Amino acid sequence: MKLLGSYTSPYVRKISVILLEKGIAFDLINAAPWANDATVAAANPLGKVPVLMTPLGENYFDSPIIAQYLELTYPQTALLPKDPLAALRVRQLEALADGVMDAAMAIVRECRRSPEGQNAAVLFCQREKIRRGLDALERYAGEGRRLNTPSLNLADIAVACAVGAINFQRIMPNWCVDRPVLVALVERLFARESFARTAPPSAAALYSDEL
Repeated sequence: MKLLGSYTSPYVRKISVILLEKGIAFDLINAAPWANDATVAAANPLGKVPVLMTPLGENYFDSPIIAQYLELTYPQTALLPKDPLAALRVRQLEALADGVMDAAMAIVRECRRSPEGQNAAVLFCQREKIRRGLDALERYAGEGRRLNTPSLNLADIAVACAVGAINFQRIMPNWCVDRPVLVALVERLFARESFARTAPPSAAALYSDEL
């Protein structure tokens, strides 16, 4: 199994954590779409990472699709409930966490512009998405039904990767204020080996990698 993507991408980290939690051996091939890497375009016409390259020669792209593929083909260490509707509810929170990542990466892209070229309205809008998203995740984590349950699930992983991206990109340093349950959840997850092994390099360039 090969995973095409960048060490700094939260979407790639999400899939890497899933692979590690399921005990699936894989090689991470470092490739950056923003650098017009031909390897990425050849594997995914959209030029986005992550891309999972299977032993059968199939390429799966877009992190929710890859997560679903891994859950279907490697059911051991299940990260979704068996009941379809319960699984969908967890996937909804995965989508919410992914949306927080999307907003964070939009801020990173906007901040690459020169200061005079940055759109304040865009930055405000994306920060509001993050704020609302984290507020909702705090509520769900407090309920402990779909998120922050006794068993690790896909929503937990996506949320921790989203918060990790916010921390790494230094987008919203005060995100933890008034979100104690979410803070406790991600601190517990960051202590797991799968997250420790996939932490982005501290000296890496701050780029978004699923563009």
